[in-house]
Amino acid sequence: MNHGRATTYEDDGILCDNRELTIRRYYPWGAKRIPYSSIRGVEELPMTGVNKIRRWRIWGSGDFIHWWNFDAKRPRKDLALVLDIGRHVRPTITPDDPGAVESIITGRRTGA
Repeated sequence: MNHGRATTYEDDGILCDNRELTIRRYYPWGAKRIPYSSIRGVEELPMTGVNKIRRWRIWGSGDFIHWWNFDAKRPRKDLALVLDIGRHVRPTITPDDPGAVESIITGRRTGA
């Protein structure tokens, strides 16, 4: 139930509505909700070449900087998005359509 929130993007792990980004299965007990106003930046992280090993990070952190939500489909994906929310640990997501999610975040951050 979104309580008046319009969904602009949704897949198994990510929900974007008109107020915030919800990362499903972020914590063992549930989702992380991040208001767009809290996102300072978005960085693309290709999961090819030397970063190909990151595809196998199904959940958690291997470097104490990136925190990956649970995504069993991650080994088949080529691009992650790293969210700068002003903390040392950065949520790192692999939406089914990273371009759409990046556009939504960028648009909401700039007020578009």
